[in-house]
Amino acid sequence: MAEVTRVPLQPIEKGSLTKFWLGVIVGAAVASAVAWFTSRPPSVSIETVVAGEGAYPQEGDAVFVDYVGMLDDGTVFDESPPRPTDLPEQIADLIPQGTFMQLDGVVPGFREGLLQMQKGGRYIIEIPAELAYGATPPPGSPIPANADLTFNVTLHDFMTPEELEARSAQINAVMAQVMAAEAEAAAE
Repeated sequence: MAEVTRVPLQPIEKGSLTKFWLGVIVGAAVASAVAWFTSRPPSVSIETVVAGEGAYPQEGDAVFVDYVGMLDDGTVFDESPPRPTDLPEQIADLIPQGTFMQLDGVVPGFREGLLQMQKGGRYIIEIPAELAYGATPPPGSPIPANADLTFNVTLHDFMTPEELEARSAQINAVMAQVMAAEAEAAAE
């Protein structure tokens, strides 16, 4: 009959079981953290260059911004146009500085960034492709598919739809007066 070699069991060192369970807990925590970082939804990164003041825009608001949009390699793909220099002086103070945009009319990442800005602030927004144009950038644009975007943004002002409507009515009333005065002067 074959003989079986016996291996004597060593006694467990004091604290070994505690170390084992601590290792299991740390391993599970690391695995959970890795899973969270790899599966979390993409998010926008915002860096404050100059802090703004006051309230933040809300969903549905209109904003007035100056911006420069860039690709990762620094290529500028879009920027806000300069303020017109030929605005009638009667309404120049009624029209805020910057380019007018509706929050619900911009890419999700840009909207998310704008909602975290304050009036008068300058910010850098980094938008992952999933929250920008993704695989379908605008036709004819220099933005490649799945491109991350960076915007340098100055938020000059924002208004609720009601404030915007009231301001538009005010501008229209002033312009009607200006045009009536010009027509009267031309008739003389």
